[in-house]
Amino acid sequence: MPSARSNTWLNRFAWLTCIATLFLICSGGMVTSKGVGLAVPDWPTTFGYNMFLFPVSKWVGGIFFEHTHRLIASTVGFMIIILAVWLRVSEDRQWVRRLGYFALVAVILQGILGGLRVTMLKDEIGIFHACLAQAFLGLLVFIALATTKFWQTVSNEGVDITKFAPIKSIAVFTTVVIYLQLALGATMRHQHRDLAIPDFPTAYHQWIPDTNAAAIANINAWRDTQALSDVTAFQIWLQMTHRFLAAVIAVAVIAFCLRVWRDARRIASLRRLSFWWVAFLLGQVTLGAWTIWSNKAADIATAHVAIGATMLSFGVTICAILWRILRSGSIEKGAFAR
Repeated sequence: MPSARSNTWLNRFAWLTCIATLFLICSGGMVTSKGVGLAVPDWPTTFGYNMFLFPVSKWVGGIFFEHTHRLIASTVGFMIIILAVWLRVSEDRQWVRRLGYFALVAVILQGILGGLRVTMLKDEIGIFHACLAQAFLGLLVFIALATTKFWQTVSNEGVDITKFAPIKSIAVFTTVVIYLQLALGATMRHQHRDLAIPDFPTAYHQWIPDTNAAAIANINAWRDTQALSDVTAFQIWLQMTHRFLAAVIAVAVIAFCLRVWRDARRIASLRRLSFWWVAFLLGQVTLGAWTIWSNKAADIATAHVAIGATMLSFGVTICAILWRILRSGSIEKGAFAR
């Protein structure tokens, strides 16, 4: 039976792995935002060198961002190996051990996708690579949460359990939409083009842009004068969909917060998480607007990616806690809560 001290260090390492993965996502976002994903043209080597022996003196320009991204990814990979083994020897819940195995498989797949993106020169692989990264972070957050002492003690604390079903539905819906929003953002970033819509909150000075053939011709004529790449109606509506989903997420997060404070305010964890979800929402909306106003400045766009990943992590945490609360009565009777 593992000691309490061992479990504490396991949990700390799990959270450290989550932080490292978030840092990796930020690094990947910076690589894409700066358009330097192919600054290092070979893989798994770096200009023919062993990745870990590449001279620091050659870490210049775009090579710095791409090479450090690979090094961070390697570090996360090693951390996942340690985490999976640690869970195997210290965790007596089979389902938690299996999550560790899933994380190990996911990080291997993620590394392969990153390499194929370089060798096959396909943006579609980059999009899937970015989407898997967000799902991978969510998995790690769930593992870290499941290894806390809090997870073992969480309960409904006397709250009417029937009120949790709609709260959980809102949380799950919001988390799924946040993930779709992140996937949509990855799709736009991996087009490696200028912003399809350069103004905000309007779109070419309209709330609903005109995208018929004549309007697109006029838009591209204006963009030519601004030294911007041409756009299609699809690209404009892709960005409009991103804005629409942002509005949906905003409404859903606020609705969740209000519902928690009305029906589950006695559960401190949900109350605090709902507050921070709203806070990050406000920051994310601000960064989204700033990304447009700054003409997609790399640091602002990367911060936007980071806060989006953080919001997804909060959604996963909230959904997991609600799921645990709803099952708290029956879990104790089964092997699942051993």
